[in-house]
Formats: sequence, structure tokens, C-alpha cells
Amino acid sequence: MSKGTFLLVASSADSFELQAGKTIPAGFYLNELTVPVMAAVAAGYDFVLATPKGGKPALDERSKDASHFGNSEDDLKAAVDFVDHDPRMQAPRTLRSVIDGGLDRFVGVFVPGGHPPMVDLMQDEDLGTILRHFHNRSQPTALLCHGPVAVTAAMPNARTFRAAMASGDVEAARKAAQGWQYAGYKMTVFSNKEEKLVEDQFINGKLKFYAGDALTAAGGILASNDGLFEANVVEDRELITGQNPPSDHGVADLFVKALDRETAKVVQQA
Repeated sequence: MSKGTFLLVASSADSFELQAGKTIPAGFYLNELTVPVMAAVAAGYDFVLATPKGGKPALDERSKDASHFGNSEDDLKAAVDFVDHDPRMQAPRTLRSVIDGGLDRFVGVFVPGGHPPMVDLMQDEDLGTILRHFHNRSQPTALLCHGPVAVTAAMPNARTFRAAMASGDVEAARKAAQGWQYAGYKMTVFSNKEEKLVEDQFINGKLKFYAGDALTAAGGILASNDGLFEANVVEDRELITGQNPPSDHGVADLFVKALDRETAKVVQQA
């Protein structure tokens, strides 16, 4: 019997627009989704996958690499099999249908990374409703790598905020962020230093804005480390954020512990 059900939220975007009109393919990072989700499943939790449009999220093919799984080909294969064959991964719902079905059934929410959350999730009204629900109830809210930028969806003017960041108007973004529920929270996200390396070595282009700059402009207290691709996980109240792909196990550990605390609280109240 399941200990509880959490909501797995992924982006519907499969491409990412850079400066100068350049567009690149994009998707979630395999380990960033599977390591926390599979850990929670192993701990006795069920999950429901939801995306803005209700389709299966795109996978960043570059992430299908054993280097993201401790160089274990077996762990890589298990992750690929999970994404390709687990029935829950094959039947995503729309965020709106999840809301309409009632959010009280969920004990937490998790959002993996890859660049796509910077496209749609950070300005999605339905995700804003979902995040506010978990925030108001202090329920586990975990996000990894680029995923943490999605918490800007909770602000009243998320679309205006993202548009301002994309146009380089940080002051307008700050104004649009007024009333943000996570202002003053400590958090982390894929760092500017790491993003610049990705720009130079992998995508051969420049982003319109960095996730870290967006969270800082919104009022978050960024706690990123200075190293490149060194694990870093930050927990502040109900919010759990991981900086980069190597932070997957750290996020998984804290998320499962937070889910356990939440379910224990529900049992005590029953």
C-alpha cells in the first residue's frame, strides 16, 4: 500500500530559444528526474506525472550517459527503462486536470531540470496555483537544477516577470515579482558559472537570461557554490532545491525525508 502520492511536474517544452533567434532542442535531464522519483517510489510513494499540455515530456538525449549515474551502465539502463516503461510515466495529465481533480490528495511536488522549465513552467498559471497550494500548507516542494526557476510561477505576475527578464529589464522584473510567496527563501539553481560553461561548450549560444539572476531578481536568497558541477542542496522550510545534476541524490534524500515527515503528520492528525 502506498504511503502517499506526490505530483511530478515536467515541462511541455522541447526547444529553447537563445539570443539572436537561435533555437536548440531541450528536455529534462534523465538523472534529475529518475533519481529523486525512483528513490521516492522505493520509499513507498506513488506519483502522478503532469505537464502543462498533458503530453510526455521531452528527454535531453545528452543526459543518457552513465557519467550521470556514477558511471554505472546498470543504473543508466534502469533509469531509461523507468522512463520508457513505467506506466505512470506513460500517462501524463495536464496540470489543469490535476487541479480540477483536487490537490489535497498529494503530499508533495517535485520538478526536475533541463532548460525547459525556463520556457513554460516559470510562467504557467496552473503551476502557480499548484505551488501556492503546497506553499500555503507547508508541504514538500522539491526542484532540481533549472527546475527551481519554476517557483516564479507562484507570483501574481509571472508572465510579465519572465518577459522582463528575457528583455533584460531587471528592474521591471523586480516590480513584477512583488507579492512572490518565496521571497526571502534560501534556494539554489544551476549557477551562472555553470551556465556560461554550457553556453560555450555545449550549445554554442547565449541564453536570454540566467535562472539564478531570475530568482535573485524575484527576491530569492541564492545559495549556490562557486565550484563547477559540485553537489549543492538547500532546504528552507518546505522548499528543497538542488543546484545541478550531481545534486540529484541529495535532493532525493531530503525529498523522501520531507515526504515521510508530511505523511507522519497526516497520520497524527487522523
